[in-house]
Amino acid sequence: MKEVFSYVKPYKWTAIIALCLMLLELFVELVQPLIMAKIIDDGVRAQNQAMILQWGAVLFAISLTAFMAGVINSYFSSHTAQSFAYDLRNVMFEKIQAFTLSTYQKFSTASLITRLTNDVTQVQTVLFMSLRIMLRAPLAVIGSIVMAFVVNAKLAMFLVIGAPIIAVFLLVMVTKGVAYFGRVQKRVDRLNRVLQENLQAIRLVKAYLRGTYEASRFEEVASCLKIDTMKALRMMEYIMPVLLFVMNMGLLAVLWFGTKQIATGTAPLGDIVAIVNYAMRMTGAFSMFAFIIIFYARAKASAERMAEVLSTENDVEIMTTSQELPANQYEGELAFEHVYFTYPSGENAILSDVSFRVKSGEKLAIMGATGAGKSTLLQLIPRFYEVTAGKIFVEGQDVRTWDLQKLREIIGYVPQQSLLFTGSIADNVRWGDAEAEMDAVLRATMQAQIHASVEDFPHGYETKVGQKGVNLSGGQKQRLSIARALLRKGRILLLDDSTSALDVQTERALWDALRAGQATMLVVTQKIRTAKGADAILLIDEGKIVGYGTHEELLQTSALYKKIAISQQEVEM
Repeated sequence: MKEVFSYVKPYKWTAIIALCLMLLELFVELVQPLIMAKIIDDGVRAQNQAMILQWGAVLFAISLTAFMAGVINSYFSSHTAQSFAYDLRNVMFEKIQAFTLSTYQKFSTASLITRLTNDVTQVQTVLFMSLRIMLRAPLAVIGSIVMAFVVNAKLAMFLVIGAPIIAVFLLVMVTKGVAYFGRVQKRVDRLNRVLQENLQAIRLVKAYLRGTYEASRFEEVASCLKIDTMKALRMMEYIMPVLLFVMNMGLLAVLWFGTKQIATGTAPLGDIVAIVNYAMRMTGAFSMFAFIIIFYARAKASAERMAEVLSTENDVEIMTTSQELPANQYEGELAFEHVYFTYPSGENAILSDVSFRVKSGEKLAIMGATGAGKSTLLQLIPRFYEVTAGKIFVEGQDVRTWDLQKLREIIGYVPQQSLLFTGSIADNVRWGDAEAEMDAVLRATMQAQIHASVEDFPHGYETKVGQKGVNLSGGQKQRLSIARALLRKGRILLLDDSTSALDVQTERALWDALRAGQATMLVVTQKIRTAKGADAILLIDEGKIVGYGTHEELLQTSALYKKIAISQQEVEM
């Protein structure tokens, strides 16, 4: 928890003010029984009306002071807790954004969402309650015991007899509570994951009439969450009865022996009332311990989960500058030399001894069966992952010696799945360059063959894109993704099967426009007609290069390529 709560430091003064105000409230609370004892002994029993009014006015004044301190304390406590949560969420999000893909995949998406939302809220709540009431409860118990000893040490002994039992009991309950609520948070992760999967695949669920099955799957996960939460809360329910039982036994002893002291004249009535008052305050404070332990256990479990994210280091150093960076005018040359790659969590090599070279302005088509390693090959160039062995050169320089930001600035990347974000069409294209003027946006969309379609929308470029582009066709989403990459004006363009939804005429116009841009292109495709227009074709099978050359050369030298061409009716048998 120490790492997480270190983010309270910028707000230490508001926290200190809140704690001081809380201590002022507590001071008033502990002084009140003494004043009441004074009123009883020197006022009521002595029938001194002036004394009653005098100390009654003092009691009213300090109570009003405590009330005002409580109101102001709430303001500072809330400010501290909300500001802390704001900073913590931002720091965690920035940390996640800085993860390499291999590091990111150590956590499920649902788990990261839970940690950024539910877990932060748990810790924020505990911080607020700590400044407001959580620290006040144990301090009230300690203060009440001390004041009880000041008033009457013999009777106060009965209030502390059960203290060791209570201390051990609370320690055991906190330890168990943290474990139980840690399990509950994992159940929340699982619930969010199932919900996320269902909502993302809602069309498929409806198409295959799997709504009933998905409902039963969600019900099963929700039931596990309910059961674990009930177990945790049920265990916490033991706290209050045990604490109240121990305290009530002490209170009965105080009343029994206090009555005898009054009868023998060894203690004034006011002292007994004060002791009883302190005992009641201790009982009230202990009754809060059940809630405090529940919140603390949840917060500790959440803090440990967040600390796991904050302390996670990337698998590799993502930014290095061991060599001079290239000049401002990039050519877009690219080369692989004996590259091997295995995913961090995998055992089998995805790429084995891959070597090829692409000159500036050339177009390389990459073909192969599903799972051959085509997409992985593209992702190694901008260093989404690090090669296991071998080297990748951009502009003649090993990519591992590039500054990561500069490397990615010269690369336009279009993933296999077209990803669009909530906002306007223009906003989505500007993902390629947030500072781009509208003229540059228009040039990119024209080059991507999407401008005419956008103009047909009622609101043109201000048309709002639905969640994940739900109001656009597959081809429109692909072309917008390409326009986004083109706006970046990178010298290297990576297209991962990004034209699969385009018709023949649109795709041909797109390639003609891209040729005019003179960027070096690596194009993953399954279509022979797309590969035909490339300067060279790289054929991959099970992570190895099994063919390299032009369309005509591969027809003569590669049986696999010829088989693919025949299956697509691009050549005669």
